[in-house]
Amino acid sequence: MTHFVPDIQYRSDDSSSQSSYGQTFDALWIAAHPDDAELTCGGSIAAMVQEGKRVAIVDCTRGELGSRGTPETRREEAIAASKVLGIGERWNLGIPDGDVTITPDHIQRIVVALRYFRPTLLLFPPNFDRHIDHEDVHRLVRKAHFASGLRKIETMFHGEAQAPFRPKRMFAYMQTYTIPADLYIDTSTTFEYKLRAMRAYSTQFHTEQKHIDDQEPQTFISRPEFV
Repeated sequence: MTHFVPDIQYRSDDSSSQSSYGQTFDALWIAAHPDDAELTCGGSIAAMVQEGKRVAIVDCTRGELGSRGTPETRREEAIAASKVLGIGERWNLGIPDGDVTITPDHIQRIVVALRYFRPTLLLFPPNFDRHIDHEDVHRLVRKAHFASGLRKIETMFHGEAQAPFRPKRMFAYMQTYTIPADLYIDTSTTFEYKLRAMRAYSTQFHTEQKHIDDQEPQTFISRPEFV
């Protein structure tokens, strides 16, 4: 029986349960790296939160291979972004960045999260994208989604056995490439929350406050024209 302890990076005041069953969430976003959920779906996350829905984010890696920032700064940025969006909880699973392999251990880390949050709606990366980690997380989540409903796969959280669970619906969100959409959410009133959440990742995205003597390398997403 696997007993995995995630890095619980953020928990709002109304998400204080330590039970293995957690509290049923309306939606769970699973992302490869800190900032992926905000960049791709920040407006949708904020819209659901403002409707009174319970939303959580699980980042698979710490983004330690990123050209900018460090795992420590990215953790602080993830916490700040979580507060902007108003989500209930945020975890990091500590899977190695750049090595999101489909192993029993990695599958069961996702299973622990699914059985804890028990989301009605599961959102995860697409199966084809510019970044291979996004594709690997897609495949990992697909494996874990099925495994999470199997009674003979046993997991623990905070010393308690977890019950099998599968989300009712799952959607792949868009990342680098545009794909045909099955679900649309109006974010016209929450788009500013998306931008604020992105700005929380000041090591990753261009912000007006960024020092002019910034010596870190420029990346695909750090240039002003990307935002």
